[in-house]
Order: sequence, then structure tokens, then C-alpha cells
Amino acid sequence: MKQYLLSVHHEGDFPMPEPEVMQQMFEGVERFNQHLQETGAWVFAGGLMPKDMATTIRYQDGSTLVTDGPWSETKEQLGGFWVIQAEDLDAALKLAEQGAQACRGDVEVRPFQGE
Repeated sequence: MKQYLLSVHHEGDFPMPEPEVMQQMFEGVERFNQHLQETGAWVFAGGLMPKDMATTIRYQDGSTLVTDGPWSETKEQLGGFWVIQAEDLDAALKLAEQGAQACRGDVEVRPFQGE
């Protein structure tokens, strides 16, 4: 089995959905998590705190610098992720489609580097 990162991306300062929509998202993600666990695809998953809670450690010219905020200066931000195992990319893409529906967001699929 190969491992894949399914990363959930939010655009800009992702506005908080209404409470009932947020609850539906939580329930959808929980059902998806259970599906991954029941089928043996689950490795690890987690949601991330907002980008303003990030700290970046930069290495340059032999020294490090600690700065508040996210590393990337893009409008898209990583909101959470799943690490899954799947037989191949097609199987990972099918799971990612279910994950995108569950969290109502964009999901990027990337394989881990081989050993």
C-alpha cells in the first residue's frame, strides 16, 4: 500500500460557516474518518488552527529566525489533512473526493516519496 496526503485547503480568510453548516461539516468529516478507519485506509488525520496561530522557523545563512504567522504568503491556506494508505493513485483520488464532500472544501492529493 502507498501512502498519500489529502490536504484540505481554504481560500483566503476562510469565513466561519453558520453553526448548523459547521455542524454538518463536522458530522460529514466524522463519517468520512470512520469510513477510512473501517476500510483500513486510515493512517492519521488532523485539523489545523487558523493561520494567525502559526509560527515559522526560517533557516538562512547558517542561522534561524522565528516569525509569527504562516510561511506562505498566498491566499490559500492549509486547514487540515488526512494521511491515508491506498492501493494506487486512483483509489486515493476516490477517497479524496469523499473527503472534499465531507469537509465541503478543496482537497489536494499528494503521494509520499518512495524509500
